[in-house]
Parts: sequence; structure tokens; C-alpha cells
Amino acid sequence: MRFTRRSLGTATLGLLAVPSLARAQDAWPGTRPVTIVVAWAPGGSSDFVARVLAQSLSKDLPGNVVVDNRPGASGTIGHASVARARPDGYTLLLGVNSTYAMARHLFPQRGYDDERAFAAVGRVAVSPIFLCVSKQLGVENIAGLVARAKAQPGRLSYGSSGAGSSAHLATELFLREAGIEIQNVTYRGGAPAVQALLTNEVQVAMVDAVTALPLFAANSVVPIGVSSLARNPLAPNVPTIAESGFPGFEATTDWALLAPAGTPAPILARLNAATVTGFSAPDVIERLRQASIIPTVGSAAEFGPYLTAETAKWGEVIRARGITLE
Repeated sequence: MRFTRRSLGTATLGLLAVPSLARAQDAWPGTRPVTIVVAWAPGGSSDFVARVLAQSLSKDLPGNVVVDNRPGASGTIGHASVARARPDGYTLLLGVNSTYAMARHLFPQRGYDDERAFAAVGRVAVSPIFLCVSKQLGVENIAGLVARAKAQPGRLSYGSSGAGSSAHLATELFLREAGIEIQNVTYRGGAPAVQALLTNEVQVAMVDAVTALPLFAANSVVPIGVSSLARNPLAPNVPTIAESGFPGFEATTDWALLAPAGTPAPILARLNAATVTGFSAPDVIERLRQASIIPTVGSAAEFGPYLTAETAKWGEVIRARGITLE
């Protein structure tokens, strides 16, 4: 092979680049801030989890960890922005299963592929959803709701914050399992849907735990079931949907920490270790628990099979129920 000055110079630069990349990786994150993108507006459960996570990670990493809210299109705008980011460990995503497992079935043109676009740090937390009915309905349990819906087909309605949300699909899963039909009324967000439940504009709603618990304390709505497999310790008298005649029923809101595909494995491992440490602290556990959010930090290896199963589950529900964005 004939070497020229140019080829020798290129080879030398390539050799020099290897230790440079290694040094850059070893130095991560240095004093540069790490950004956690949240694909939802400030003030909601995802924003709350992200800010607790950012504070706990900041104690373990040298630089600051900040939150950047990028809402829109059921979370796909924020996800797409991270999918395009440099895989250097400085841009992360706090994803929620309504986007990383459900949205693909409703937004086929979202501009990224969930399996190829992201590398998992791991799941970080889970929160149940409560099945609630209005006080005016006069129903005290799931059996009563099912009986009323069958006796008065087409008369009842449920409120949701739009197609593809965790609460919306959890309701549709319940309707399929119960063999009943209740009309969906879509509102511009979870708060208007809850307000409609309070005024009996709708009679049924799946409500995130962080919103539902104060309503129970005020005796404003009737909780008849919780979507997790175990009862919620903050509302122990509310039975699970699974124990109320629907074995195996589960529909929780799950959060996972993700990074752009190609992020170095040592960085992912350090992020996972820092998350385990942060979310194991008693004060952090208690802060999350008060919002009915349970730390469940998993490994990157566990995330792949979980994502496959979650995607298949909700894809089947969406197809079976004929759910679209129209």
C-alpha cells in the first residue's frame, strides 16, 4: 500500500481521536449541565417526577441536572427532540408509557422509532390510576357500575384528556374486559375531565393518583377501583380492579429514563447507578409516596422485554377498541 502525507495525517488524527473520545467519556459530565427533557407541560406528574429525579441526580453527578419541558402531540414532540440529540449523555428523556408504548399506534408518522432511537437507562417509577364515579351516580363499586352500564346502554359517559393518554386507554381496557360500552367525552386536559366528573357532566373517569387522592379526602368523588395489581397504601380501602372480578388487570402510569441511541454504555450505567442511589433515599421515597408515585428503578436490560410487552398490550387494546385520533 502506498502512503501519502494526507493518508498518514488522517491515520494519525484517527489514532489521536480514540484517546480523546475516551477522555471525554471519562470526564462526563464534568461541570456541564445534564438536561432531562419532559414531553409534557410543567405541573403534571411527569414534570414532578423529572424534577425530583433531577435533584437527586445532581447530588451524585458533578454538574447540575435541569428539566426542559417540551410538550405537544401526546409527548411525541419531546421524544423526537431527544431522538435527534447528540448521544453524549447531556440530553436525556423522562419518557412515560403513554408515549413510548402507546403513541406509536396512534402517531405512525412521529418521525422516530422507539426501539432504534433510544437507549434505556431503565424504568424509574410507577403510579396507579383510580377508577372513579360521580357521587350523583349512586354506585359504590365496580359490580354496580357494570350492572348500571348494562341496564342503561349508551346512557353513561366517561371523561378523558384525549386519545392515547394513560387514563383513556386504561378506561378502554376496562370497558373491553367488562363487556360494556360507556361513551367517551374528550376534554382539553385532565383537569377539565375531573371537573366534569365533579359536576356529573360525565359519570366515570380514570384519574391519576396524585389528582385523585385529594378528591377522596374531600369526599368529592367515589373511588371504586385502582388499576395496580396491589392496593394503594394511601387508599387501602379501595379494591384493585383485578380483585373486583378482572384478574390480572393492570394499567399504570410508568416512567423511564432514556437517552439517545448510541450513548456510551458507561454513561448509561453511571446514570442508572445514580438513579438507584437517589431514588433509594428515604426523603425521596417519602416525597414520591405522598404523590402516590412508587420508585421502581430497573436496569437497562430489563427495559427491552418490558417495552415489547407493553407495546403489544396497548396496541391490541387500540386495535380492538378502534381507537384513532379522529
